[in-house]
Amino acid sequence: MTRTLFETPSAYRPSDAEMAAPVPPVQAVLFDFSNTLFQMIDLETWLRRVGSAAGRLAVLDEPGAVAEISEQLRAVFRLASVVALQEGRDLSSARHRRAMWGWWGQVDFLRGTEEAAYRELTAPDAWVPYPDTEPVLRALHQRGLRVGIVSDFAWDLRTHLAHHGLDALIDTCVISYEQGREKPDPQLFLKACADLGADPRATLMIGDNPVRDGGAAACGLRTYILPAEHRTGERGLMDVQRLVI
Repeated sequence: MTRTLFETPSAYRPSDAEMAAPVPPVQAVLFDFSNTLFQMIDLETWLRRVGSAAGRLAVLDEPGAVAEISEQLRAVFRLASVVALQEGRDLSSARHRRAMWGWWGQVDFLRGTEEAAYRELTAPDAWVPYPDTEPVLRALHQRGLRVGIVSDFAWDLRTHLAHHGLDALIDTCVISYEQGREKPDPQLFLKACADLGADPRATLMIGDNPVRDGGAAACGLRTYILPAEHRTGERGLMDVQRLVI
């Protein structure tokens, strides 16, 4: 095995022959879920659903109410006690619920509505695909490439895929709460590759977080990071079709 002084830590050790050979063509593509393939419905829509379920809808019709709640959500989220609860929140459903309760319980509008708020957060239609998600997934499927999702998520995101009729385009889902691990843990990426029967060096990971999703590079995967911003136009996802040629 060839060694270098400044080696990148890796969970995947190709042989000397593999290292000397060209990188194999892409056989499989892994995607992050949140803010890569899907996004949550906008804040006001979610608040109105919560308000309707909790009998507080009239509050949202007051001038500036949504903006005020939005600001309070952001301010509270920066509190040390709330920040601490977010650490490892996607390792289990219970930890995620505690993290959300600890956050929402300090927001006037949401205090006392936590159960309804959580139902609306996890509802099948509360997460929607980006306009370019289905075309890209369908194109990869038609090329015969295997496709998987590796996501830090605290409930079964397959319900959102099924709701939007995209479940048939995904061959495996490796989700943090089911594995008790969060990205960039290499075992999540390696499990997805194993599920797909794909060599990690012939697999491409797509995400929006350079630390979490970029961790796939330590497993031998190629990695493509999208802009971490709430874009309403083209985001670069269509480039995936070019990267798998």
